[in-house]
Amino acid sequence: MTAPRIVSVNVGLPRTVSWGGRPVTSAIWKEPVAGRVPVAGVNLAGDDQADRRVHGGPDKAVYAYSVEDYGWWADELGAELPFATFGENLTTEGIDLGACVIGTRWHVGTTTLEIAQPRQPCFKLGMRMGDAQFVDRFDDARRPGAYLRILSAGDVGAGDEVSVGNAPAHGFTVADLNDVAQRGASADDLRRLAANDDVPEGWRDWAGRQLQRHHPH
Repeated sequence: MTAPRIVSVNVGLPRTVSWGGRPVTSAIWKEPVAGRVPVAGVNLAGDDQADRRVHGGPDKAVYAYSVEDYGWWADELGAELPFATFGENLTTEGIDLGACVIGTRWHVGTTTLEIAQPRQPCFKLGMRMGDAQFVDRFDDARRPGAYLRILSAGDVGAGDEVSVGNAPAHGFTVADLNDVAQRGASADDLRRLAANDDVPEGWRDWAGRQLQRHHPH
């Protein structure tokens, strides 16, 4: 089993392209960068988001996608994809991102990051892939990658080992949260979500509303 590590650090700034006959601004295009990259606040240095209403912020500060998932997509698509294709900041190796428990901490480089949530792709992923239907294909694959919070500033670089901390006892994983988003949740799952401080506030609010609507008693 490969020791968990970062194989590529990727950043990008917003650009405007034509999609569907209209201009769209997005920072989904990212490129691998060499050397140490500062990590602070809600971004890596040289990285940004075009629309902070739905992208970025503390609970979507750093996006990770794995070499293993790239390998699966290569078989699925019949072509190798270069790292950063999915817009990730950190391309990882040796970590099952779906199995990461929400709230688990990573010590990588001189930073501390924390697993926050799965990616829920918008139309811009289809734009990046040149295929409007790819968003559905990505959802169906159930390989969402993971967003992380930045708990302490520092720097990261390709080749850094990732020291994965102990998983919180609640056991709710990135894959679990992704399944809730796609396939619905039981009343018990909704109660667990609504009461879980490791889960982003937006998810907890959503769970509370679902409970009131479908399980009022």
